Amino acid sequence: MKWLSILAALVAACCLALGSERQSVGVRRHEAHLRIHPRSGFLTLFASPVWLAGGALMILGIILNVYALATAPLTVVQPIGAIAVVITTVLNARIQRLKLNRVTIWAITACVAGSAGFVLIAFIATEENPAPTLRQEHLTAIVALTATAVFALVAVMSRRRPSAFLFILGAGVLFGFVAVFVRLASIHLLRGDAGGLLGIPWYQLGIMALAGLLGVYFVQMAHRYGPPDLVVAGLTVVDPMVGVLTGVIVLGELQPNLPWWVGLCMVVAAAIATLGVVALSRHHPDVIKRREQRRRAASAPAED
Repeated sequence: MKWLSILAALVAACCLALGSERQSVGVRRHEAHLRIHPRSGFLTLFASPVWLAGGALMILGIILNVYALATAPLTVVQPIGAIAVVITTVLNARIQRLKLNRVTIWAITACVAGSAGFVLIAFIATEENPAPTLRQEHLTAIVALTATAVFALVAVMSRRRPSAFLFILGAGVLFGFVAVFVRLASIHLLRGDAGGLLGIPWYQLGIMALAGLLGVYFVQMAHRYGPPDLVVAGLTVVDPMVGVLTGVIVLGELQPNLPWWVGLCMVVAAAIATLGVVALSRHHPDVIKRREQRRRAASAPAED
């Protein structure tokens, strides 16, 4: 059974990598329409076979990853998921005919090592809380709604100066909270609680829908302004960190009487992974290429 779970995690990583690359291609093909019609332009993506195929692959990857997490330890599955960053980077470089620079290679290494280290330490340092209190659930909802409102405001304010890093950071945070509420919803469902939909409170379903939709928008904006490997790196780094930190700080899942160095190791691992994402957003060959194209386009009228 464990080998089947590992195989599912590997296939999920490949689906996530290929799906992200295909969606990136779909967004680039519709760049002109997105630039002219920024509000309704994303609806045209639903008519793009390449973009839809990428979305289908990502959904399949999510399903396989959920199966892997349900049938194998987190310490086995989560580091395998980080392989998607490497696969996406190599795949995108070959398709775009880009030569990876040294900073990009080090950044990818930092993303994979930092995120895997963070998850492994978190698995050891946390304990499962099968029954969060009503107060903890309400506090989690307040934090999630605040984060969603902040990033919705960021989406409005960043239209003049878009940033791939900002969009992928927002997507990671939003999908992290979606994962947290999926977990809370599963607890209500398995416990057979009354009220809501199948025992799941309506406000939790609303937060999942709101954060999920905004997260999808942020992912597509990140594809528009950054390479697909940055998108995958951001999701595989930020998403689990948000889930773990919410569990530790809000849901009380941290084991008692842990030595101080455990927390320090988590901070260091998180910092390494985050620095990797920042470096990718600034020094990836695709990012540099797009930056130069925008610079030439902005200076073209002045030359005339």
